[in-house]
Amino acid sequence: MLSVAFRRQSPPYLRRILCFELFSTATSIGPSNKSDLIRPDPPPIRISQTSSAGRGVFATRPITAGETIHSAKPLVTHPSLSLLYEVCYYCLRRKEGKHGVGPGLYYFCSDSCREKSMAFLEVESRGDWSMLNEHCRNRGLKYPLMVKRLACMVMCGAVSSDCLDILQPALLHKEMLPEMEDEFKLLKNAFKKVNIADEVMAFLSKEWYINVLARIKINAFRIELPCGSYEDLLASAVALIGDDAAVGNAVYIVPSFYNHDCDPNTHIVWVDSSDAKVKALRDIEEGEELRICYIDVSMDTEARQKILSEGFGFRCNCPRCLSGE
Repeated sequence: MLSVAFRRQSPPYLRRILCFELFSTATSIGPSNKSDLIRPDPPPIRISQTSSAGRGVFATRPITAGETIHSAKPLVTHPSLSLLYEVCYYCLRRKEGKHGVGPGLYYFCSDSCREKSMAFLEVESRGDWSMLNEHCRNRGLKYPLMVKRLACMVMCGAVSSDCLDILQPALLHKEMLPEMEDEFKLLKNAFKKVNIADEVMAFLSKEWYINVLARIKINAFRIELPCGSYEDLLASAVALIGDDAAVGNAVYIVPSFYNHDCDPNTHIVWVDSSDAKVKALRDIEEGEELRICYIDVSMDTEARQKILSEGFGFRCNCPRCLSGE
């Protein structure tokens, strides 16, 4: 269960998001009778304050190695530009074989994903995003695309404009602001050109854009899925050469509360879509903090510290780093 202190600090819509993530794996014990739907047991975690790293996730009971601790659905996703028409535009599932989707047409792996996308896609499809896409492609950017989708979700009423405020923001350097302002202008102008009502776009200020981008920057997960067919493997190899091996990126609420450790006791896995599963890497005791590794654990101490400092704004003091391993 979520800690009582955390509940008091969270507005109702954020509690709904957390419940959506944590209880999205309800199992049906009947073929089609909705009255037979049952909820799984609550995940064995609580979110509360740590002594040195802000909020963290803690075990509420012993957890065994290999156990799936909980599942989570993303709040917002976006495909990599190199695979824009080759993965599901909603869940990022890889396209298998030929599906009759023409060039320049978004692919959806199921009717469910198509239906879930309809609201924000109705807003998004009205705009011309070629300039923003080209800007991001030329500079190797991905997070402005996620802000674009989130803005569309806000405009269609799917989420609140402050739905990411609960997440920790990245530290932004002054030299980053001019580029962010350029991205914001591209985004705002694309919406203006399709005559979206001012009241619908009232939230879309430069401050909102920078605030959201700062949170996505530090909380987004890079989604890499196993390749299926030989053709998929070739496509992945091409993407890798283009320095974009991921199928896309996603932001979650609960997984974003996991703190970092260079010798983590949990990790997050993706099987065939952006739906995430948090699994235990070893036996975990009740009350122990659950931690994941934000970076490549095979790097040496100096490299890890550099990336964590520059990319996440902290110096790691885990036992592995303190021992110089």
